[in-house]
Amino acid sequence: MGRLDRVSPFIVMDILKEAQVMGDVVHMEIGEPDLEPPPSVMEALERAIKEKRFYYTPSLGIWELRERIAQHYYQYYGVNVSPSRVVITTGTSGAFLVVYAILMDAGQKVVLSDPSYPCYKNFAYLLNTEPVFIRVDKSTGYQITVDHLREVGDFTTVHISSPANPTGTLYSDENLKSLIEYCEERGKYFISDEIYHGLVYDRKERTALEFSDRAIVINGFSKAFCMPGFRLGWVILPDEGMVRRAELIIQNLFISAPTLSQYSALGAFDYEYLEKVRKTYRRRRDLLYQKLKDIFDIDAYPEGAFYLWARVERYGLDGYSLSQKLLKEAKVAVTPGVDFGNNNTDKFIRISFAKDGGTLQEGARRIRDYFMR
Repeated sequence: MGRLDRVSPFIVMDILKEAQVMGDVVHMEIGEPDLEPPPSVMEALERAIKEKRFYYTPSLGIWELRERIAQHYYQYYGVNVSPSRVVITTGTSGAFLVVYAILMDAGQKVVLSDPSYPCYKNFAYLLNTEPVFIRVDKSTGYQITVDHLREVGDFTTVHISSPANPTGTLYSDENLKSLIEYCEERGKYFISDEIYHGLVYDRKERTALEFSDRAIVINGFSKAFCMPGFRLGWVILPDEGMVRRAELIIQNLFISAPTLSQYSALGAFDYEYLEKVRKTYRRRRDLLYQKLKDIFDIDAYPEGAFYLWARVERYGLDGYSLSQKLLKEAKVAVTPGVDFGNNNTDKFIRISFAKDGGTLQEGARRIRDYFMR
């Protein structure tokens, strides 16, 4: 089982575990919405319980939800997607595992940015595929570019996230289009993780499907829909052959996504409520950024998601040591940058603004007091 030797801990979860037993800690480490789902989600859940919907569903998901997600792409992005291409998964984590498994054989390469969401590389390691890390920074707006891909040479898949975790970077329309075209011209796969769509604050996000019907898009209900514990995601695949291969994997690994969650999600697409969610997180971003922009160097202004990627080297400590000091001495939990890669990430911490304004005010006060004492 040598492939497990390269699987790294998800450090933020270790910090959360440590912080939860301390008491009086301001939690700014985890990217978990504290807002409730749309009320229609709870109504749909209650209805599903009353109707005793406790059985397995088809492995690809209930048809009504696949149709509703396809409808969402037309309403929100103006893109026509057949419901037959929509695959319901157990969270986006289940989607990553399924997609990596159907796209890549052992030894093939997936291109990822560094920094990026740490679980991507760990899925690659579990499947004996090889992550190739692109060092991104302020100079490219923390985005992978076509020039980067030219330098990589041979690869099978490019996997981006937009908006990105941990930086909040939203890929530009031009760059997204160029990356997709570059991959298609060379017969490569392009995966777009769009889990933070709906949490974009200064311009309209674009799905990769607006630029190509061949793009593979992953999304879910954990972030903008405020349904993290429902463990429900989806992937849109280009053709029936891929859908069937995904179905075979889900049949064997998961059987199906959680039944009650699927029926609950039929009520998730309340756009008026979701707009309130977006505006709430925009206010929180603005609040925390204003409070901390003179304490840390923030070279990736968060256009989406709910994180500040904060450079800390001015304090003469690496991000991990500083995160431990903030936890133990200021009672504020943040995530060390090393959770997200090796590209100077030891110089950063990630601070989440997923909590309410009062919590953010208190967390920012404790951080400022710690550095100004």
